Amino acid sequence: MKYNIQELSLEEKIGQMIIIGLNTETAVKNLEEIVEKYKVGGVLLYKKNYHQSYDEMIELVNKIKSLNQKNKIPMFISIDQEGGRVNRTPKEFENLPSANQLVKKSGEENFVKRSGEITGQVLHKLGVNMDFAPVLDIKRFSDHHAIGDRAYSENIEEVSTYGIEYMQALQKHGIISVAKHFPGHGATNTDSHFRLPKIEEDMETLEKEDMQPFKNAIEHKVDGILIGHLKISKVTGNLPASMSKRFITKYLRKKYSYNGLVITDDVRMKGVRIRYGKNNPVKKAFLACNDIIIFKYDNDIHVIDKIIKLAKEDKLKMKRINKSVRRILKVKEQYALNDELVEKDETFIEHINKQIEEIRQKVL
Repeated sequence: MKYNIQELSLEEKIGQMIIIGLNTETAVKNLEEIVEKYKVGGVLLYKKNYHQSYDEMIELVNKIKSLNQKNKIPMFISIDQEGGRVNRTPKEFENLPSANQLVKKSGEENFVKRSGEITGQVLHKLGVNMDFAPVLDIKRFSDHHAIGDRAYSENIEEVSTYGIEYMQALQKHGIISVAKHFPGHGATNTDSHFRLPKIEEDMETLEKEDMQPFKNAIEHKVDGILIGHLKISKVTGNLPASMSKRFITKYLRKKYSYNGLVITDDVRMKGVRIRYGKNNPVKKAFLACNDIIIFKYDNDIHVIDKIIKLAKEDKLKMKRINKSVRRILKVKEQYALNDELVEKDETFIEHINKQIEEIRQKVL
């Protein structure tokens, strides 16, 4: 379906640029406000939203879709699904090994590609249409580091090769792939969930190493790139990359000629919130020219009203808003997103678990 940006109000355009993390029971209870009043472009699901249950997840997804049927544009229903430590699928599904475990056992049999194929099928069956994967960070620290075994390899070429294969497997099954965490979370030993990491390497080193897998993913038509909350000495100043218009424009848009979706990591992460407060990061991320801003509900989303006010006061330019909304609509059209309800399929769980268990036996 083709969407006409001219038919969208300012409020609807701002809504399209937001993905709300449903991180609390309050958020789920207030879905009507999130979907019907603010008409957000997407939601981010957490395992606790459905108490790890397949039935409850399908029920939640269908509730979101039903509410959004009154709106003009279908929603991104997104998730962080990697396998290993980062697993958001219901308990009825077996868990795939981590990226690094898959690579260590891959040879003639490419477990990474198979994992991507399986993940794509599972997410499609669950009604999810966007996955924040693959991780394109380089592994430099232990498996238990913030990135650790979530990274494919210590080797730049392997990260690129396997990451792109995983990305393409997701896309094949109708899942929008968002590579993370640009410009490379592997370059720091700090976890942005708790404190703002600082990258000490110069840009020349980052471009040759950490940013190279993202550059390659762009060349292979990645749908979206998630910007990490990473401060880079002499480039982003006191701001993380996710809030630096200069960084996003210079390196993603101009240097890499990237015209896909630029998406923030959650701007209400503890490390960001401690430094900038709860609402300021949302405004800073909009002003930095991100296409989509992710933030947790955190008992309110009324900061959206302040963003709309910024636009009405011409502090957030309409030309810039329209550019982002056009990119968003293009991806939603490309993947033919819709708000059709999801049907349960118990036989699929048994079928896919056999494939997952086969990989687990060979890899773990």
